Amino acid sequence: MGLHSSSGRWRLGLALSVVTAFLWGILPIALEITLQGLDVYTVTWFRFSIAFGILGLYLAARQQLPPRAKLRVTSWKLLAVATIFLAINYLFYLQGLAQTSPANAQVLIQLAPVLMGVGAIVIFKERYTLQQWGGVGVLSAGFVLFFHEQLKMAIVNASTYLLGNLILVIAAATWAVYALAQKQLLQQLPSSNIMLLIYGVCSGLFAPLASPHLLGNLTPLQGATLLFCALNTVVAYGAFAEALEHWDASRVSAILATTPIVTLVGVTLMGQFLPKLIEAEHLTYGAIIGALLVVSGSMSIALGRKGV
Repeated sequence: MGLHSSSGRWRLGLALSVVTAFLWGILPIALEITLQGLDVYTVTWFRFSIAFGILGLYLAARQQLPPRAKLRVTSWKLLAVATIFLAINYLFYLQGLAQTSPANAQVLIQLAPVLMGVGAIVIFKERYTLQQWGGVGVLSAGFVLFFHEQLKMAIVNASTYLLGNLILVIAAATWAVYALAQKQLLQQLPSSNIMLLIYGVCSGLFAPLASPHLLGNLTPLQGATLLFCALNTVVAYGAFAEALEHWDASRVSAILATTPIVTLVGVTLMGQFLPKLIEAEHLTYGAIIGALLVVSGSMSIALGRKGV
């Protein structure tokens, strides 16, 4: 079986990647609020179930459900890999978030797009130009500067953060495996069909562990954030899957590297206006400079001329 190649519509791929980065950036804030009223298994089950239902109805209305002929030639082993590793990612990310904080979770989960980019270079033979490798250096310097205080906190409070950080590292690695499997599956099925199958199987996997009766105990705010998390799953993963169809995975990963910026800005705003829900993040001048370096490095990697 050959390797998947992008459509070449890089502007569309860029736009979809930006949408994904924004939605994933605000997701941990909503999840943090939701986890105040639900366990991780029920949250994960609900997100997959709602995503499966909405996407299934949408595809049925457009007569775009997976045809049997394509399903027969689909690599079920590869689909199983994508499904299992995404399910593990969802569960472990929530576990890590519950034991740390939105900002800390987004620091470590950035290993995911980095690992995806490395995998894309090795497996799909994608290549970086000198300009892009320079962007990697700028990106790395920006992250070190931007997250200095958060990383220092994680080291000082090792008893609190160690287990959560380890879980988040595993979540990042499993997501990278899922993403690379997803890109290869695009040779056989449209991205929407792949996500429908993954959502359906994952919903079934988490159903025995979920406690649906707890949904009635949620506050209006927790219920709203839970629904947002489910809708976020549909839109963000749909945009991500389509981005992989039109753009190199290594460049998609560069845009996704900006999600911590969105998270920390969101946490800062929430901390100022709703301090009882989310603890504020105080950005220093060094953090602001680091944020600018992260964005600049990401854009340099993503918009390198060769192969665009």
